[in-house]
Amino acid sequence: MEQQPTAAPPPDGPAGAIETVFRIESPRVIAGVARIVRDVGIAEELAQDALVAALEQWPRDGVPDNPGAWLMATAKHRAIDLVRRRERYARKLAEVGRELEAAPYHIDEPADPEDIDDDLLRLVFTACHPVLSAESRIALTLRLLGGLTTAEIGRAFLVPEATVAQRIVRAKRTLAAQGVAFEVPYGPEREARLGSVLEVIYLIFNEGYAATAGDDLLRPALCEDALRLARVLAELMPKEPEVHGLASLLEFQASRAAARTGPDGGPVLLEDQNRARWNRLLIARGIAALGRADTVAAGAPGPYVLQAAIAACHAHAYAYEETDWARIAVLYGLLAARTPSPVVELNRAVAVSMAEGPGPALEIVDRLTAEPALRDYHLLPSVRGDLLARLGRTAEAGAEFERAAGLARNERERELLRARAEACRRAGDSG
Repeated sequence: MEQQPTAAPPPDGPAGAIETVFRIESPRVIAGVARIVRDVGIAEELAQDALVAALEQWPRDGVPDNPGAWLMATAKHRAIDLVRRRERYARKLAEVGRELEAAPYHIDEPADPEDIDDDLLRLVFTACHPVLSAESRIALTLRLLGGLTTAEIGRAFLVPEATVAQRIVRAKRTLAAQGVAFEVPYGPEREARLGSVLEVIYLIFNEGYAATAGDDLLRPALCEDALRLARVLAELMPKEPEVHGLASLLEFQASRAAARTGPDGGPVLLEDQNRARWNRLLIARGIAALGRADTVAAGAPGPYVLQAAIAACHAHAYAYEETDWARIAVLYGLLAARTPSPVVELNRAVAVSMAEGPGPALEIVDRLTAEPALRDYHLLPSVRGDLLARLGRTAEAGAEFERAAGLARNERERELLRARAEACRRAGDSG
């Protein structure tokens, strides 16, 4: 089945080239303008105005030598005009306007590239502010930093374009109403806000890596957007180990993408994947990022570094049988102690089953059946079914796989679970 697209190809000709440039440059333009107007919604509108100006002028006058700087200068000059029209910004105009107007209109480079990076970092923290819902943070991040249209975001998450547009509008209004400062916080607030930033990027990647709903298991474009955001963040925050940990984790996870589905688009389990199809370049990048996390770490590893270390165990194994499951179980134990979660405990049970056998793992899983958070989580009966099957309790295993299929929202996962349930029935009949 055809993959669900997340980004439509740009039109041909000059307009297509301009839109491509704008998609690449828009996060920096929006960030630079937001520092002046202190409103990401207005900043995005001014960036769009600069795009319109480019569409009008570039086909006639030619593409500038540095199109990104041209867009930045145009948007900033429009921001100055807006500030000038608002009396309440008169003082800011006196301080900011004179400095910016002194620069020639056709600047070839931004005055200070480091300032642009600082602005981009501010935009990341603003778009991912905890005052917004997770859905709004994701939509706003993909819009402002990923350059996706509302239609593209809607297709990626299988929700109507109008819903995405409403989330983005509400997010901008909330940021303005709450008076969220366009800044990178410091101290304890920065640590708390960074968790929100990393969570948004992780959620975007996970939706692309294992789609919650729909007909396709993977949405590669979402994985690519999240991986790009993680790499950018790692460049902007080189001394944060958890940032490098997330980048490492996503590199490792992305390296397996080509082997995770078969010719028909159905999922291929980890033990059955052709590891020759794993991307060794991405694995090398993951190892390097994990090394950077270890280098800058000052204390115990955080949750993303621990998850990256788990992914590294899989990446280092050239065959499924070579996997160091004992180490993975230990790492999951550390992760459970750092961030207690029923899902983490379920993953630890899988590692324990491979290191010690299905019996001890089933004891862990059985304790989790009473967890309210896992009541509708299809992977709980799926894991339990696998453990029961390995213990020879095929009838019970089949029932668990059927229950898991009923809870799964992704069609590809449902097909796999139903096939496993049928295999258990056949094994029971032949026994």
